[in-house]
Amino acid sequence: MDDLDRRIINTLQKGFPICDAPYRRVAASLNLTETELLARLQNLLDDGTLTRFGPLYNAEQGGGALTLAAVKAPAERLDEIAEIINAFPEVAHHYARNHALNLWFVLATETPEQLAKTLAAIAQQTGLTVYNLPKLKEYFVNLHLEA
Repeated sequence: MDDLDRRIINTLQKGFPICDAPYRRVAASLNLTETELLARLQNLLDDGTLTRFGPLYNAEQGGGALTLAAVKAPAERLDEIAEIINAFPEVAHHYARNHALNLWFVLATETPEQLAKTLAAIAQQTGLTVYNLPKLKEYFVNLHLEA
């Protein structure tokens, strides 16, 4: 990641314009062409620097539900369990941890009832206890990369 990539990330974290040509507007603010900006974003995704680029919605404000959950997956079944969990469209992402609860994942659903049903379905399909770890307080961490 070079200084321009850092500037792109910093700029996009401040907000994304709602207009007919948002990438063109962001690119112009960075003295780039729209094509250059899109290529840079694609490279950051391809090389794993960014794992996702897109909007974050507050599911709860829209009547939905959001939670962090975890399971104790046996090491020999970790990949299998991850595949089962990732097959649920409600799962935003997952990650392995060096902890007794070694597979963590985030769920977002349209309703609180759907959240409970999805957690139960994951428990049933994996054969594991699913620990629901809903947020008690929301924090916003602003990442700024030195360019």
